[in-house]
Amino acid sequence: MRSAKPSPTDGTRTPRAGRNYGLLTAAAIITGLGTHGALIAAAFAVLESGGDAGDVGLVAAARTAPLVLFLLIGGAVADRLPRHRVMVAANALNCVSQAVFAWLVLTGDARLWQMMLLTALCGTGQAFFNPAAEGMLLSSVDGEQAAKAFAFFRMSMHGAAIGGAALGGAMIAAMDPGWVLAVDAAAFAVAGALRAFLDVSHIPGRVPGAGLLADLREGWREVAGRPWLWAVVLQFSVVVAVVGAAEAVYGPLVARDELGGARPWGFALAAFGVGTLLGALLMMRWKPRRLLLAGTLCVFPLALPSASLAVPVPAAVLCGVMFVTGISIEVFGVSWMTALHQEIPEDKLSRVSAYDWFGSVAMVPLATAAAGPVESLVGRSQALWGCAALILVVTAGVLFVPDVRNLTRRGPGHPAPSGAPVAVPRPVPGSAEAEGAVGRLG
Repeated sequence: MRSAKPSPTDGTRTPRAGRNYGLLTAAAIITGLGTHGALIAAAFAVLESGGDAGDVGLVAAARTAPLVLFLLIGGAVADRLPRHRVMVAANALNCVSQAVFAWLVLTGDARLWQMMLLTALCGTGQAFFNPAAEGMLLSSVDGEQAAKAFAFFRMSMHGAAIGGAALGGAMIAAMDPGWVLAVDAAAFAVAGALRAFLDVSHIPGRVPGAGLLADLREGWREVAGRPWLWAVVLQFSVVVAVVGAAEAVYGPLVARDELGGARPWGFALAAFGVGTLLGALLMMRWKPRRLLLAGTLCVFPLALPSASLAVPVPAAVLCGVMFVTGISIEVFGVSWMTALHQEIPEDKLSRVSAYDWFGSVAMVPLATAAAGPVESLVGRSQALWGCAALILVVTAGVLFVPDVRNLTRRGPGHPAPSGAPVAVPRPVPGSAEAEGAVGRLG
């Protein structure tokens, strides 16, 4: 929770807050290593079972659909129940579904409907996990330490994503994809065990509400009453969808037809990953006073990859563009997490996070499905220029919202937002307790 009391001059956290943050970070790294390899393994498992590209798409859609469907419910549940229990339950569901998936693949008896069902269960687990995890992390750090902690967390997540994809690819080259899925199941088990040890005694007990729908309405009022919040959520509903279509559909096609194959595109994605690491490192030191103004200005470079693919530029230039884009998105990501941590009452964090997540992913399936027909209608280059233009237009539009331009970072001693609980001083020398944010989880 955010505290109205000044942070200690040495910037340290209490042992319990530090312990929670450490457990959350360690668990996120473990699941990140497993999950990013498993995403690759699932696609190869479908192909090795006799499926084609369409079947791979069906399995991917089976993961996304329940994520969109259950996100808002997951946010309400996470604000009604102890968040760490929701996280552990979601990890258990992911562990079981991935273990069964691995067993079917290793025995050579995996059918398409089974893979779709198990992947859908995994997506359902993520729908409940993500809002709970974001709320838990947002409340695990305090005051002056928040932005630095969020940046380090995101840097750890991106490092795990890069390492997990590399490890998964190497394992698939050496052994059956089922073993990669088994490793992912084990990672969920270990991460769930770590999260079971989170200490939530400093978080006020939840007051029973009028029901799930009432909780959802209350969360919506929290979003709708803050222009900076709903404006950025609407912005990213377009930005994430457009970037998803450009990089998931058009990027590989341009690489195949214009850049010499998959290798240059792989290098470009790797450059983006390295950029996110450097961006997170930058945000551990830089603390812009106008949080959302700085973050929003750094969304404009997200138009560059689509424009570069539309030309298309040489592979080396594309790698440079993706590197800069990775840095830019981290400036926004850390600024956004800090704003949520600063402005949203602790007891509504997960519901607000769920609406944020929903806005980010709801249009992705529609955009990726429409990418092919739009290319056929106007041509690939024109479609990519359209993607770049949409990003520029919606981002410029957000800057017309005064709260986006003027929201400033509050220093120690400034009051918490209305409705936010105030930390009770502990007998331990050092500080008040708090939680911190996952953000858009990579």
